[in-house]
Amino acid sequence: MDLEVVWFCIIAGFWLGYLFLEGFDFGVGMLLPVLGRTDTERRVMINTIGPVWDGNEVWLIVAGGAMFAAFPAWYAGLFSGAYLPLLVVLLALIGRGVAFEYRGKVDSARWRRNWDRVIVLGSWIPPLGIGLILATTVLGLPLNAEGDRVGSAFEAVRWDTLLGAFAIVGFALVHGAAFLALKTEGEIRERARGLALRILPAALVPVLLLLLLVQWREGTQWTLLPLLVVPAAGAVAWWRLSRGREGYAFAALGVVIAAAVVMLFGALYPDVLPSTGDPANSLTIETAASSPYTLTVITWLAAFGAPAVLVYQGWTYWVFRKRIGTQHIPKVHAPR
Repeated sequence: MDLEVVWFCIIAGFWLGYLFLEGFDFGVGMLLPVLGRTDTERRVMINTIGPVWDGNEVWLIVAGGAMFAAFPAWYAGLFSGAYLPLLVVLLALIGRGVAFEYRGKVDSARWRRNWDRVIVLGSWIPPLGIGLILATTVLGLPLNAEGDRVGSAFEAVRWDTLLGAFAIVGFALVHGAAFLALKTEGEIRERARGLALRILPAALVPVLLLLLLVQWREGTQWTLLPLLVVPAAGAVAWWRLSRGREGYAFAALGVVIAAAVVMLFGALYPDVLPSTGDPANSLTIETAASSPYTLTVITWLAAFGAPAVLVYQGWTYWVFRKRIGTQHIPKVHAPR
């Protein structure tokens, strides 16, 4: 198998890892004012992702870095075409990270409420932007013969790419609720499970609509299989939630996003960024790839670095695997 194809699959895997891990991460932040009725309950929610949220964001950096190293033309074409949404996403991620660290620095209800608002805002904006960017790379941009975007800076903002934004937001909401049901106990767990049951069917509708649109425009016979897996896995997740088996439901939602990513990147191949104008201007894995020497070097680096990262992150999740509740949260201790 050519290294171009290998790295196309690796980058798809990085995006899958980011959407799966950061999906529930964003969902928890988005649901902070919905499920956290007291400051203690909101602290419980934040603590469920406290040990892992920053590690989850590494997947976005790795995905972008891999695109830059393996397919520089893809990186340049996509991120320049979606420059403004990407900038807003990065600013929201910075604010969100600062809010997590600063929220408990002052013993003031007003102080915590203000930082909670930053967390919520910083959890809604990134999935919207990431969904728009991923939909753009699958549905395309107007490109010239040199692979550069033509038109305005808002060419990436269209009704079809906005469908991708809503798809990721919907998935993050239900994924976050399922994660909270899995990681908490007591009233928060029951509220999270009930919410997940109520919103799951509606939350996955944009995902299905996006996949159907991509299948209609770019799909092949084999991409029908992962498309059909999505509603089936969503039904399994709802069924397991209704039986109080949050772990199985969480895993089923993982199958949902995995099948969606396989379908999207499968329909995209062999392009990496289609041209919505002249199809001859589309960037493919061959025209956008780095030199064979560069691909060989980064393959060796990934062969040694990726397993270490996976082992470390897996160990982190194992250490913090137990449920937590309000009884585990100590009293506020911060300088005034």
